[in-house]
Amino acid sequence: MKIIFTNTFNIPEEYRPQPASKFIPDWYKNLDSYMGSIKRPDGNGTTNATAKRCMPVFDAITSGYIIVSPADVFVSQRDGQPYFEWSNFGLISFHPKEQAPDHPNRNGLNAYPKWINHWAIKTPKGYSTMFVQPFHRESVFTILPGVVDTDTYTAPVNFPFVLNDPKFEGIIPAGTPIAQVIPFKRESWEMQFGEQKEFIEQAQVTTRLQTKFFDRYKTMFRSSKEYK
Repeated sequence: MKIIFTNTFNIPEEYRPQPASKFIPDWYKNLDSYMGSIKRPDGNGTTNATAKRCMPVFDAITSGYIIVSPADVFVSQRDGQPYFEWSNFGLISFHPKEQAPDHPNRNGLNAYPKWINHWAIKTPKGYSTMFVQPFHRESVFTILPGVVDTDTYTAPVNFPFVLNDPKFEGIIPAGTPIAQVIPFKRESWEMQFGEQKEFIEQAQVTTRLQTKFFDRYKTMFRSSKEYK
């Protein structure tokens, strides 16, 4: 499968989208795999592994692609509200707060700032794209997540956001990850509740999991994901 990113505004090459695996956060890179840097059981049937060994965390961090800011944005405070200035590309626009006055992330802002994204995205027929705040990454802002059917809607998608601290002042530098882009296949789903068969199956999985100390989920159950 191919996902196509089209540069619609002459964004410099160094700020093009890349696989999320190119943006692993420093806290994760610097984390030891095992507490105390010693690989050992913890005395309770498990191990002293840290989040570095948690494949669900790794798979979230490396899922899809990252879009970054192609220019600096400077945030100051005027009349009790954040004021945004940007160095190029018309990077910020705004939505009035009345469009979502009770959104739990509004954070007291008088308007929702919005990243103007100049990358058009196209996915194969039957595939949509989820746009979310980059996972497990410290940031001064949080985008409001959304899903777009990028097999038919192939124009750029913008990203409304809020400041995590509405009193923040400082620079959001060019190259800052602003959105994680995760393509997925559209399918119809129907919820049901498991019965005896499913109860037995999960018990068998749990029993198998407990036959080893280290990298149990990774070696027994995980499937590799690839984004190039």
